Amino acid sequence: MNTHQFDTIIIGSGLAGLYSAIHAAKHGSVALITKTTLNLSNSYWAQGGIAAAISKDDSPLLHFEDTLSAGRNLCNKTAVEVLVNEGRERVFELIEMGMPFDKENGEIALGLEGGHSRRRVLHAGGDSTGRDIVNFVLKSVLGHKRISIFENKFVYNLLVLENECIGVSAYDFMENKNFHFLGNSTILASGGGAAVYLRSTNPHTSLGDGVALAYNIGAEIESMEFIQFHPTAFYSPGGETFLISEAVRGEGAHLVNHEGIRFLQEQNLSELAPRDVVSEAIFNEMKNSGKPNVFLKLDHLDAEKIKSRFSNIYGETMRFGIDMTKQPLPVAPAAHFMIGGIKTGLNGETNISRLYAVGEIASSGIHGANRLASNSLLECLVFAKRAVENSLSYKKIKNFSEKIEAAPPFKVAKEKESDFLHAKNLIAQLLWNNVGIVRTKEQLNLAIGKLNDLSAQLNLVENEYYSFRISSLLQFSKLLTSAALIREESRGSHLRKDFPEESLEFQKTIIQQKDKPVKFSNIK
Repeated sequence: MNTHQFDTIIIGSGLAGLYSAIHAAKHGSVALITKTTLNLSNSYWAQGGIAAAISKDDSPLLHFEDTLSAGRNLCNKTAVEVLVNEGRERVFELIEMGMPFDKENGEIALGLEGGHSRRRVLHAGGDSTGRDIVNFVLKSVLGHKRISIFENKFVYNLLVLENECIGVSAYDFMENKNFHFLGNSTILASGGGAAVYLRSTNPHTSLGDGVALAYNIGAEIESMEFIQFHPTAFYSPGGETFLISEAVRGEGAHLVNHEGIRFLQEQNLSELAPRDVVSEAIFNEMKNSGKPNVFLKLDHLDAEKIKSRFSNIYGETMRFGIDMTKQPLPVAPAAHFMIGGIKTGLNGETNISRLYAVGEIASSGIHGANRLASNSLLECLVFAKRAVENSLSYKKIKNFSEKIEAAPPFKVAKEKESDFLHAKNLIAQLLWNNVGIVRTKEQLNLAIGKLNDLSAQLNLVENEYYSFRISSLLQFSKLLTSAALIREESRGSHLRKDFPEESLEFQKTIIQQKDKPVKFSNIK
């Protein structure tokens, strides 16, 4: 077993991981580990922007109120206060570092997105904010003498001794080697799991691996029933999809049905209502009409401005022969963001000492039952810095090698790849059909039964890559479905047809932990 020792181990190369690395490197050595490459993450794919109250007519208080409103009385108010106040500071820091946000008339341009009462969404490169911010921060990471980057290394185990995480085990695809990375603190920033669904805006790698890793060592997992479905992902008969940013509606695009009617207006709703509201309205319109999609209509807007502001989206839609400035753009909801995850405190700390979770993988309470648009990149900046600063309180571990036990080597059995792909496709369809935008007890029980059947049928091999991926995928899906079954109400992004109203009884979060009964946490 190849062993490396660092002060801080970071898993994931999205904005949360990169920003954590920058701050951790101020205090010691850093290992930044990613299972693919540095440019494949949900952060990299983020189109809309990053929300911060920086304009004269805005304030952190207004941002706070908008976040609570979107979260449907399930947000941790203290965590939201931290987000909106420190988030503003982090964004100003990025600007001072030279981050080239888009400008208009010499001032930073601010977009409007669903659920926001003010224009407060900073963007870069038009509709490539995530990519531009990641690339900007990446410049400070690459070549940093205290940061070592390890690509194509799959973390399959968190090393825990007496409830302390002292590092991770990883497998290198390219070299077919096993590694231990040992550190004084470990930060999980490996992203979400919305790609478990048939229709998703996420990269195919976002399958909740990090959540399953943490669950297996006894970490508390919270609010897994809340998966945000973005209202407008491109629809094509062949199944190919990509995100159509909320900012498109923020610039004035209309949602219409196949008859050209603005169906939201008939329900006294705005195109800029929170995402859960718009997704449900589109879902109902599709169900009532029997059509697989609705449309975004932009032909009443300035064509040149649209092409400039949304150059990437325009280019993608043109690949399908659709000029979005002239023709209706087919869209339908798709799984977009994992609101729940590993339960954390205000500093990204988990119930496992020395283990932190930051970004989409974390459940800090800031999103409640439904994330406010463009708060996700802000979350990465705020809690990455907090996690690093909190981790400095731990004393350095000495004699690492004496604390870890020899483990059998992790390997890849190529013949198991087909089993993984079969399981992945089956689960994607199962979740989409039964644990999607609108759910029922009957559907959720069916999904749990099918997941259990699949677990029993598969012949999984211990310490084998594809078997591990299948096991993680099943575990993640069961956590999600079980929590959805427990929450007998409709709130935010969790909609139950058999329990269509919010219930005071469920104004609390659901916490799952391995080999322990489910528990609930009252909202602070």
